[in-house]
Amino acid sequence: MPRENFKTTLTTDPLNDILGQDKAKKLLKSALIVDRHIVIVGPPGVGKTTIAKNIAKVLPELEVMDCGFHCLPERPVCPECLSGKTNDRKVIKGAQRFIRVQGSPDLTAEDLLGDIDPIKALEFGPLSTEAFTPGKIFKANNGILFFDELNRCPEKLQNALLQALSEGRVTIGSYDIDFATDFIFIATMNPEDSNTEQLSDVLLDRFDAIYMTYPEDEVTESHIVRQKGKKIIDVPEDMLTLMVGLVRSLRSDKNLEKVPSVRASLGLYERSQANAKLHGRKSVSVIDVEEVLDSVITHRIRLKPSVRLLKNADEFVREEFEEVKKKLRISDSNVHIKEDKSGGSL
Repeated sequence: MPRENFKTTLTTDPLNDILGQDKAKKLLKSALIVDRHIVIVGPPGVGKTTIAKNIAKVLPELEVMDCGFHCLPERPVCPECLSGKTNDRKVIKGAQRFIRVQGSPDLTAEDLLGDIDPIKALEFGPLSTEAFTPGKIFKANNGILFFDELNRCPEKLQNALLQALSEGRVTIGSYDIDFATDFIFIATMNPEDSNTEQLSDVLLDRFDAIYMTYPEDEVTESHIVRQKGKKIIDVPEDMLTLMVGLVRSLRSDKNLEKVPSVRASLGLYERSQANAKLHGRKSVSVIDVEEVLDSVITHRIRLKPSVRLLKNADEFVREEFEEVKKKLRISDSNVHIKEDKSGGSL
């Protein structure tokens, strides 16, 4: 695909839809510049999908044939364009060249590759190329195929990807010709998800892996929450520090085998505002945060078996909340973070 303008944009665009993750952004750019297929690996809520979707914004407009394969005028690949049946052209935006597939156990190879249209099969014959309706892998031709949660798709579909990734072409069913396709493949996967399929070494060998984790520090996570969260009333800085501090404290707790993501910080931020509004307050206070802990946090964590024998998740979260309040010197009556003599927050 014509990628020179795209590659030039990658060297200057900061991919700023996501804050932080500078290492992942740099690795993603370098891989795309040399046309590598990529799998972004990380737990939920770290921005894997966001950073991949950001790529769509830097894809330039492109003139293509008006067909299902997005053929280039100078390089037709689909039966319709090769036969000269269409001469119409159109300009598509970058977002139209970014095709998304959501991985799931019931996804089929036909969903990805395409299938026979029964109406056209009656008209042209069941094995006629005119009866073939291209799937998303061909709609991504001369663009990017984004596969969210790759390890949630069945083994049969993984096998269907191999030929396209290694040869740039796909053999469909009983056809005696191959359909060419040219795209960059970006996938995401959560290695901690137990309800997934094992990815074969043969498939993984087609990718470069880029690893993402939770925001690097509390300041970055607070900025993400302020930028992405809904704002309906005032949230004092000390209250935001309390919310983000609680989530990050849980995230680093050795007693948890499942930890909360940034979505938990966003949940506390938005729900505490809603709580305060319901109580007629103009600003979030400690009680507004505390009242939503069970609803926002508890289901997002999992205690280790040895800890579960002693307490439940609700108790664990509330104890941690009190510890963070104590560390930050926040009381129910005085929602102010005291500062030490050096000026740093405690």
